[in-house]
Amino acid sequence: MDISLDQFEQELTKQGYITEKEDRIALTAYLAAQLEKPILVAGPPGVGKTEIAKVLSQVFAAPLIRLQCYEGLDENKALYEWNYQRQLIRIQMREEGLKEEDLFGLDYLLPRPLLQGLMSDEYTILLIDEIDKTDAEFEAFLLEVLGEFQVTIPEMGTVKAKKRPFVILTTNGERELSDALKRRCIFLHVNPPTVEKEVRILRTKYPELPDKLAFQVAKAVGILRERLALQKLPSIAETMDWAKALLVMGKTELDPAWVDATLNLLLKSKEDLELFYREMGAERLIWETKGM
Repeated sequence: MDISLDQFEQELTKQGYITEKEDRIALTAYLAAQLEKPILVAGPPGVGKTEIAKVLSQVFAAPLIRLQCYEGLDENKALYEWNYQRQLIRIQMREEGLKEEDLFGLDYLLPRPLLQGLMSDEYTILLIDEIDKTDAEFEAFLLEVLGEFQVTIPEMGTVKAKKRPFVILTTNGERELSDALKRRCIFLHVNPPTVEKEVRILRTKYPELPDKLAFQVAKAVGILRERLALQKLPSIAETMDWAKALLVMGKTELDPAWVDATLNLLLKSKEDLELFYREMGAERLIWETKGM
Protein backbone atom coordinates (compact mmCIF):
# COMPACT_ATOMS: atom_id res chain seq x y z
CA MET A 1 0.00 0.00 0.00
CA ASP A 2 1.78 3.09 -1.26
CA ILE A 3 0.29 5.61 1.17
CA SER A 4 1.43 7.25 4.39
CA LEU A 5 -0.38 6.93 7.70
CA ASP A 6 -1.46 10.58 7.54
CA GLN A 7 -2.89 10.08 4.05
CA PHE A 8 -4.64 6.94 5.19
CA GLU A 9 -6.26 8.78 8.13
CA GLN A 10 -7.36 11.54 5.76
CA GLU A 11 -8.96 8.97 3.45
CA LEU A 12 -10.88 7.47 6.36
CA THR A 13 -12.15 10.93 7.29
CA LYS A 14 -13.19 11.62 3.68
CA GLN A 15 -15.32 8.49 3.81
CA GLY A 16 -16.99 9.73 6.97
CA TYR A 17 -15.25 7.34 9.37
CA ILE A 18 -14.08 9.27 12.43
CA THR A 19 -11.07 7.98 14.33
CA GLU A 20 -8.97 9.27 17.21
CA LYS A 21 -5.35 8.49 18.03
CA GLU A 22 -6.49 6.98 21.33
CA ASP A 23 -8.68 4.35 19.66
CA ARG A 24 -5.78 3.09 17.44
CA ILE A 25 -8.20 2.10 14.68
CA ALA A 26 -6.44 3.95 11.87
CA LEU A 27 -2.94 2.89 12.96
CA THR A 28 -3.93 -0.77 13.37
CA ALA A 29 -5.69 -0.94 10.00
CA TYR A 30 -2.74 0.79 8.33
CA LEU A 31 -0.20 -1.63 9.81
CA ALA A 32 -2.37 -4.64 8.95
CA ALA A 33 -2.50 -3.52 5.33
CA GLN A 34 1.25 -2.96 5.22
CA LEU A 35 2.07 -6.28 6.89
CA GLU A 36 -0.65 -8.19 4.99
CA LYS A 37 -2.00 -9.56 8.26
CA PRO A 38 -5.65 -10.17 9.24
CA ILE A 39 -7.23 -7.94 11.89
CA LEU A 40 -9.29 -9.37 14.73
CA VAL A 41 -11.65 -6.58 15.83
CA ALA A 42 -13.27 -7.14 19.22
CA GLY A 43 -15.76 -5.08 21.16
CA PRO A 44 -19.39 -4.88 22.24
CA PRO A 45 -22.11 -4.88 19.58
CA GLY A 46 -22.77 -1.57 17.88
CA VAL A 47 -19.38 0.12 18.23
CA GLY A 48 -18.61 0.09 14.49
CA LYS A 49 -16.57 -3.09 14.03
CA THR A 50 -18.27 -4.12 10.78
CA GLU A 51 -18.16 -0.53 9.58
CA ILE A 52 -14.36 -0.70 9.54
CA ALA A 53 -14.50 -3.28 6.74
CA LYS A 54 -17.07 -1.26 4.82
CA VAL A 55 -15.06 1.95 4.94
CA LEU A 56 -11.81 0.18 4.01
CA SER A 57 -13.61 -1.15 0.94
CA GLN A 58 -14.28 2.47 -0.02
CA VAL A 59 -10.79 3.72 0.85
CA PHE A 60 -9.09 1.03 -1.25
CA ALA A 61 -11.84 0.95 -3.92
CA ALA A 62 -11.89 -2.81 -3.33
CA PRO A 63 -14.87 -5.19 -3.41
CA LEU A 64 -16.18 -6.20 0.00
CA ILE A 65 -16.76 -9.95 0.37
CA ARG A 66 -18.69 -10.75 3.55
CA LEU A 67 -19.06 -14.04 5.40
CA GLN A 68 -21.73 -13.65 8.08
CA CYS A 69 -21.03 -16.26 10.73
CA TYR A 70 -23.68 -18.16 12.67
CA GLU A 71 -23.99 -21.27 14.79
CA GLY A 72 -23.63 -24.36 12.63
CA LEU A 73 -21.69 -22.67 9.82
CA ASP A 74 -19.47 -25.22 8.10
CA GLU A 75 -16.76 -25.11 5.46
CA ASN A 76 -19.13 -26.00 2.62
CA LYS A 77 -21.18 -22.86 3.21
CA ALA A 78 -18.12 -20.71 3.86
CA LEU A 79 -15.64 -22.04 1.31
CA TYR A 80 -17.10 -23.92 -1.64
CA GLU A 81 -19.65 -26.40 -2.88
CA TRP A 82 -19.59 -28.63 -5.92
CA ASN A 83 -22.12 -28.05 -8.68
CA TYR A 84 -23.65 -31.50 -8.32
CA GLN A 85 -26.35 -30.89 -10.92
CA ARG A 86 -23.79 -30.00 -13.55
CA GLN A 87 -21.64 -32.98 -12.59
CA LEU A 88 -24.66 -35.28 -12.86
CA ILE A 89 -25.57 -33.94 -16.29
CA ARG A 90 -22.08 -34.65 -17.55
CA ILE A 91 -22.17 -38.16 -16.11
CA GLN A 92 -25.52 -38.77 -17.76
CA MET A 93 -24.05 -37.69 -21.08
CA ARG A 94 -21.76 -40.71 -20.70
CA GLU A 95 -18.88 -39.06 -22.42
CA GLU A 96 -16.31 -41.57 -23.59
CA GLY A 97 -13.15 -41.51 -21.55
CA LEU A 98 -14.73 -39.47 -18.75
CA LYS A 99 -12.56 -39.62 -15.63
CA GLU A 100 -13.53 -38.83 -12.07
CA GLU A 101 -11.03 -35.98 -11.87
CA ASP A 102 -12.72 -34.34 -14.85
CA LEU A 103 -15.74 -33.71 -12.62
CA PHE A 104 -13.75 -31.87 -9.95
CA GLY A 105 -12.32 -28.83 -11.69
CA LEU A 106 -12.95 -25.11 -11.50
CA ASP A 107 -15.82 -25.42 -13.97
CA TYR A 108 -17.78 -27.41 -11.39
CA LEU A 109 -16.81 -25.38 -8.33
CA LEU A 110 -19.23 -22.96 -6.65
CA PRO A 111 -16.99 -20.64 -4.60
CA ARG A 112 -18.39 -19.22 -1.37
CA PRO A 113 -17.05 -16.08 0.38
CA LEU A 114 -13.71 -17.45 1.63
CA LEU A 115 -12.76 -18.97 -1.71
CA GLN A 116 -14.05 -15.91 -3.58
CA GLY A 117 -11.58 -13.82 -1.61
CA LEU A 118 -8.69 -16.16 -2.34
CA MET A 119 -9.47 -16.65 -6.03
CA SER A 120 -10.13 -13.01 -6.88
CA ASP A 121 -7.80 -11.43 -9.42
CA GLU A 122 -8.15 -8.07 -7.66
CA TYR A 123 -7.50 -6.81 -4.16
CA THR A 124 -10.53 -7.45 -1.94
CA ILE A 125 -11.70 -6.81 1.60
CA LEU A 126 -12.75 -10.13 3.17
CA LEU A 127 -14.99 -9.65 6.21
CA ILE A 128 -15.55 -12.65 8.50
CA ASP A 129 -18.25 -11.17 10.71
CA GLU A 130 -18.96 -12.41 14.25
CA ILE A 131 -16.51 -15.31 14.21
CA ASP A 132 -17.39 -16.01 17.86
CA LYS A 133 -20.78 -17.39 16.76
CA THR A 134 -19.11 -20.38 15.09
CA ASP A 135 -17.70 -23.45 16.83
CA ALA A 136 -14.09 -24.39 17.54
CA GLU A 137 -13.97 -26.77 14.56
CA PHE A 138 -14.76 -24.02 12.09
CA GLU A 139 -12.27 -21.72 13.78
CA ALA A 140 -9.58 -24.40 13.36
CA PHE A 141 -10.50 -24.75 9.70
CA LEU A 142 -9.84 -21.03 9.24
CA LEU A 143 -6.24 -21.20 10.42
CA GLU A 144 -4.83 -22.15 7.02
CA VAL A 145 -6.70 -19.30 5.37
CA LEU A 146 -5.58 -16.73 7.95
CA GLY A 147 -1.99 -17.89 8.26
CA GLU A 148 -1.06 -18.84 4.71
CA PHE A 149 -3.81 -17.31 2.56
CA GLN A 150 -4.53 -20.66 1.02
CA VAL A 151 -6.94 -23.53 1.40
CA THR A 152 -6.73 -27.24 0.66
CA ILE A 153 -9.55 -28.76 -1.38
CA PRO A 154 -9.31 -32.58 -1.20
CA GLU A 155 -10.34 -33.14 -4.84
CA MET A 156 -8.12 -30.39 -6.26
CA GLY A 157 -5.23 -29.77 -3.92
CA THR A 158 -4.07 -26.43 -2.50
CA VAL A 159 -5.53 -23.17 -3.79
CA LYS A 160 -3.32 -20.18 -3.00
CA ALA A 161 -4.54 -16.60 -3.02
CA LYS A 162 -3.95 -14.89 -6.36
CA LYS A 163 -3.84 -11.58 -4.50
CA ARG A 164 -3.93 -11.56 -0.72
CA PRO A 165 -7.20 -10.10 0.54
CA PHE A 166 -7.37 -7.71 3.48
CA VAL A 167 -9.03 -9.98 6.06
CA ILE A 168 -11.06 -8.53 8.93
CA LEU A 169 -12.63 -10.73 11.60
CA THR A 170 -15.05 -9.33 14.16
CA THR A 171 -16.09 -10.75 17.52
CA ASN A 172 -18.59 -9.66 20.15
CA GLY A 173 -16.87 -11.84 22.75
CA GLU A 174 -19.62 -14.45 23.03
CA ARG A 175 -16.92 -17.10 23.44
CA GLU A 176 -13.15 -17.08 23.87
CA LEU A 177 -11.25 -17.55 20.63
CA SER A 178 -8.23 -19.82 20.37
CA ASP A 179 -4.67 -18.62 20.81
CA ALA A 180 -3.88 -20.10 17.38
CA LEU A 181 -6.37 -17.79 15.69
CA LYS A 182 -5.23 -14.78 17.71
CA ARG A 183 -1.58 -15.40 16.76
CA ARG A 184 -2.44 -15.06 13.09
CA CYS A 185 -4.14 -11.69 13.55
CA ILE A 186 -3.40 -8.18 14.68
CA PHE A 187 -5.73 -7.49 17.61
CA LEU A 188 -7.88 -4.37 17.91
CA HIS A 189 -10.40 -3.67 20.65
CA VAL A 190 -13.02 -1.02 19.85
CA ASN A 191 -14.74 0.71 22.75
CA PRO A 192 -17.97 2.70 22.62
CA PRO A 193 -17.17 6.23 21.39
CA THR A 194 -16.54 9.12 23.71
CA VAL A 195 -19.10 11.92 23.69
CA GLU A 196 -16.68 14.10 21.73
CA LYS A 197 -16.13 11.44 19.09
CA GLU A 198 -19.85 10.74 18.74
CA VAL A 199 -20.50 14.46 18.30
CA ARG A 200 -17.96 14.48 15.47
CA ILE A 201 -19.66 11.47 13.90
CA LEU A 202 -23.07 13.15 14.08
CA ARG A 203 -21.74 16.42 12.66
CA THR A 204 -20.03 14.53 9.82
CA LYS A 205 -23.14 12.51 8.93
CA TYR A 206 -25.61 15.36 9.42
CA PRO A 207 -23.90 18.74 8.90
CA GLU A 208 -27.25 20.52 9.33
CA LEU A 209 -27.68 19.13 12.86
CA PRO A 210 -27.59 22.01 15.40
CA ASP A 211 -24.49 21.94 17.58
CA LYS A 212 -26.49 21.95 20.80
CA LEU A 213 -28.66 19.04 19.71
CA ALA A 214 -25.64 17.03 18.49
CA PHE A 215 -23.98 17.43 21.88
CA GLN A 216 -27.14 16.63 23.85
CA VAL A 217 -27.84 13.51 21.80
CA ALA A 218 -24.28 12.21 22.15
CA LYS A 219 -24.19 13.04 25.88
CA ALA A 220 -27.58 11.41 26.49
CA VAL A 221 -26.57 8.21 24.73
CA GLY A 222 -23.31 8.15 26.66
CA ILE A 223 -25.25 8.44 29.92
CA LEU A 224 -27.55 5.57 28.93
CA ARG A 225 -24.56 3.36 28.12
CA GLU A 226 -22.68 4.15 31.32
CA ARG A 227 -25.39 4.57 33.96
CA LEU A 228 -27.97 1.90 33.16
CA ALA A 229 -27.51 -1.86 33.10
CA LEU A 230 -29.23 -2.19 29.73
CA GLN A 231 -29.65 -5.54 28.04
CA LYS A 232 -28.66 -3.91 24.74
CA LEU A 233 -26.56 -0.77 24.66
CA PRO A 234 -27.46 1.81 21.99
CA SER A 235 -25.17 1.50 18.98
CA ILE A 236 -23.62 4.33 16.99
CA ALA A 237 -26.11 3.60 14.20
CA GLU A 238 -28.99 3.98 16.66
CA THR A 239 -27.55 7.27 17.90
CA MET A 240 -27.56 8.50 14.30
CA ASP A 241 -31.15 7.31 13.82
CA TRP A 242 -32.23 9.22 16.93
CA ALA A 243 -30.44 12.40 15.88
CA LYS A 244 -31.91 12.22 12.38
CA ALA A 245 -35.42 11.67 13.73
CA LEU A 246 -35.12 14.74 15.97
CA LEU A 247 -33.72 16.72 13.04
CA VAL A 248 -36.63 15.65 10.81
CA MET A 249 -39.04 16.86 13.49
CA GLY A 250 -37.35 20.27 13.53
CA LYS A 251 -35.87 20.00 17.01
CA THR A 252 -32.93 22.15 18.03
CA GLU A 253 -32.56 20.70 21.53
CA LEU A 254 -33.89 17.83 23.60
CA ASP A 255 -37.15 18.14 25.48
CA PRO A 256 -38.89 15.54 27.70
CA ALA A 257 -41.86 14.99 25.39
CA TRP A 258 -39.69 14.15 22.39
CA VAL A 259 -37.33 11.98 24.41
CA ASP A 260 -40.37 9.95 25.50
CA ALA A 261 -41.74 9.84 21.93
CA THR A 262 -38.53 8.69 20.28
CA LEU A 263 -36.80 6.63 22.96
CA ASN A 264 -37.73 3.42 21.14
CA LEU A 265 -35.12 4.36 18.51
CA LEU A 266 -32.47 3.77 21.16
CA LEU A 267 -33.85 1.16 23.52
CA LYS A 268 -35.05 -2.02 21.86
CA SER A 269 -36.75 -4.03 24.59
CA LYS A 270 -39.62 -3.61 27.04
CA GLU A 271 -37.25 -4.39 29.90
CA ASP A 272 -34.77 -1.65 28.93
CA LEU A 273 -37.55 0.91 28.54
CA GLU A 274 -38.94 0.03 31.96
CA LEU A 275 -35.45 0.27 33.47
CA PHE A 276 -35.00 3.73 31.98
CA TYR A 277 -38.24 5.10 33.42
CA ARG A 278 -37.67 3.38 36.75
CA GLU A 279 -34.11 4.65 37.28
CA MET A 280 -33.87 7.84 35.25
CA GLY A 281 -36.69 9.30 33.15
CA ALA A 282 -36.63 11.88 30.38
CA GLU A 283 -36.39 15.01 32.53
CA ARG A 284 -33.42 13.76 34.53
CA LEU A 285 -31.67 12.58 31.35
CA ILE A 286 -31.96 16.05 29.81
CA TRP A 287 -30.93 17.68 33.07
CA GLU A 288 -27.75 15.58 33.11
CA THR A 289 -26.90 16.41 29.50
CA LYS A 290 -26.73 20.05 30.54
CA GLY A 291 -24.08 19.19 33.10
CA MET A 292 -26.19 20.25 36.09
